Amino acid sequence: MRIYLLLLFYLFFSIINCSAQTLVTVSGIVKNTATKKPLPFVNMVLATAKDSVFVSGTITNENGRFSLTKIQPGNYTLTISSLGFATKKQSLFVGTLSEYLDIKPIELTENLVELNEVTVTSRTSNAVDKMDKKTFSVASNLTQTGGSVLQALQNLPGVTVQDGKVQLRGSDKITVLIDGKQTALTGFGSQTGLDNIPASAIEKIEIVNNPSAKYEANGSAGSINIVYKKNQQNGLHGKVALTTGLGSLWVRQTNLPTITPQYTSTPKINPHASLNYKHNRFNFFFQGDYLYTETLNKNEFVTRTYQTDNTIRSQLKRNRNTNFTTFKSGVDVTLNQHNTLTISALFGSEKIIDRGDQPFFDAQLEQRKRLWQFLEDELKTTVMTTANYLHHFQQAGHLLKMGVNYTFHREDEKYFYNNYLPATNGTDAFKLLSDERVYDATIDYTKPLTYGRLELGLKYRSRNIPTNMQFLPGTNSVIDANAGGAATYQERIPAIYGNYLFENNRWEAELGLRIEKVTIRYYVQPNHPVYKSDGYEYTQPFPNMRLAYKINQHNKLTLLYTRRVDRPNEVDIRIFPKYDDAEIIKVGNPALQPQFTHSFELGHKSSWTKGSLYSALYHKIANGTITRIAGTVPPSNLIYAVFQNVNQSYLTGIEMVWAQKISASYAFNFNLNAYQNTLAAFSVENKYPSTHTYTATEQHFISGNIKFNHFLQLSKQINTQLSLIYLAPDIIPQGSIQSRFSLDIGLKKSIQHGKGEIVANATDLFNTLMIKKQINGQGFRYTSSDYAETQVIRVGYHYKW
Repeated sequence: MRIYLLLLFYLFFSIINCSAQTLVTVSGIVKNTATKKPLPFVNMVLATAKDSVFVSGTITNENGRFSLTKIQPGNYTLTISSLGFATKKQSLFVGTLSEYLDIKPIELTENLVELNEVTVTSRTSNAVDKMDKKTFSVASNLTQTGGSVLQALQNLPGVTVQDGKVQLRGSDKITVLIDGKQTALTGFGSQTGLDNIPASAIEKIEIVNNPSAKYEANGSAGSINIVYKKNQQNGLHGKVALTTGLGSLWVRQTNLPTITPQYTSTPKINPHASLNYKHNRFNFFFQGDYLYTETLNKNEFVTRTYQTDNTIRSQLKRNRNTNFTTFKSGVDVTLNQHNTLTISALFGSEKIIDRGDQPFFDAQLEQRKRLWQFLEDELKTTVMTTANYLHHFQQAGHLLKMGVNYTFHREDEKYFYNNYLPATNGTDAFKLLSDERVYDATIDYTKPLTYGRLELGLKYRSRNIPTNMQFLPGTNSVIDANAGGAATYQERIPAIYGNYLFENNRWEAELGLRIEKVTIRYYVQPNHPVYKSDGYEYTQPFPNMRLAYKINQHNKLTLLYTRRVDRPNEVDIRIFPKYDDAEIIKVGNPALQPQFTHSFELGHKSSWTKGSLYSALYHKIANGTITRIAGTVPPSNLIYAVFQNVNQSYLTGIEMVWAQKISASYAFNFNLNAYQNTLAAFSVENKYPSTHTYTATEQHFISGNIKFNHFLQLSKQINTQLSLIYLAPDIIPQGSIQSRFSLDIGLKKSIQHGKGEIVANATDLFNTLMIKKQINGQGFRYTSSDYAETQVIRVGYHYKW
């Protein structure tokens, strides 16, 4: 019945949807019919088919080739004429699937009458227009200017943020890319670091819900591509900016007794500078960002009840100081008309200091049973170097790209604990050092066709992560010192892909296949008390299919299918217990296997003069679902949370994005995402600290979110944005999270003849985005309310030249 209602809801809203046209390059070659030789200096004139209005014109070069750029999708008449040859006219259809259209060779006959009309079709593609890819300008997101990439993602359609991770359509199984590549800054397997990348460094964000075979197969929920700023204009250009702000403007929940104060009025500062100098064959670029924040990162109040009816009340408070620095620099070298070489380097340094308290009391808050105080000192350093070669064939859009990429990422982490009990005090510490080295090599080939394009490619990745954990037990130690030592993660992935796209007046099709051979090895020291060396390997196909039918010029139906994988990341199988919560110990699982997912989607998009609507009905089936399972191991009350594969899960939902321009000064977009999450019954075996079994019955939950963005132009120089976000209750591992909502506002004023900008914004203005959870684990249950910082007010100044 729920699925039926969702389907009716989808069909109701499908009568309205979303489309945006972009520009296409039409190219080809003109030859002599008799000699088959190219004809130079032939006149090419493009006009609309309906009323013969001139659109574009050019002449062929000395090789007989021509290009007509910036052509909008539609039906046209192409007129070809040259002195001594019969003039020729042919119909031309430009679609919405490919950025380049290469028409069949055109032949002119000497001294003959005009030939009969010939019909030629092709298509165009744009990130904004494609149903499986949505592009958003970061500069247009006024409510998050001066924040992090994670904050910039919060009010984008289909995106939610939960526990510091981005979710697409209710799933956090996402691949995050920077300039089309996976990096250690954002994670090779699972997303990391998005809260510390300044949004000021980013030009745009691309969201792909159903990636084609051209993309890596990892990430069943889709991919997010973060595109850094880069200027290509001649001369010297640049931008400087400074944004500052305050968060946690007031205390939402008073601390439990006997702990240090929580952060309030937390400062933020984000200076930014970018420079670009282009002269002749060289284009030099540089970008530098610094982000300093103080944050009330965690402020969770928990009531935990065990099977013995013993109730414990606690608070986990974490005051965080973060310093994040990034530099990106490089040069584009135009070797000649057809060849370009780009060499670039990126450096990132993320310094995090956490100071925390975790008191434990009885149910009446009359007796403190324990106080756990900690200091975390973590430094993450990333260096990435890239070399890319691009060859342009004579045919427009006919490309060969080759690239090599090296990434080094060091994680240097130190924890220091004080454990205060009624009768004794204890101290503990540990140090973790992890050096990740990744080598990538890629070859991508693109060939425009008369009715679409062909994409082929190869990729090879080698990834090594040696990790060393040293536990340093002190007085009255409570940590598991025997669980430390060394471990090494190794990953080898050769891959090959092919993708074919086709379009005519009524139909679009995209068929792709990616084949990956994956070998994962995780080496554990032989004397580890619980775990042993493990790994897996597979050679698997990952197909994708997209079939679209154009009902008319403004409406299109699309059916999509993809098969993708979620490989466990190194931190998911890392064998060392993590003590960032005194009584919830998180441990990896070297026996973890990949999760394979089938995704189906039925989409519809429609557009009209001042608006558009995009709607989709989607369904995902995941085998070997990866999730974290928590339980107690009697007689201890400690909770151990371990990643496991837990049978099948299903996700069925509907998404709608409605954009409308009401007047010259006001527009809005409305996003609705509703889905049902189902986790099948399962039984798993946790091995740490000793073998114990956990079972669960099938879980169902209907959830979703609503986002309503308003854009108002108060004057020619002043623009404002107001964003309303509602997140419905949702399922989480072994429990649920309650609903929450927020209001964000932003303002931008243009000054100095458009070269300068003053910006101001407020995120979660009324401090309502509180997270409440209910968990039912093995041997315990608990409820929690997290009053972590969500409210931030910022002001800034930008200047460009």
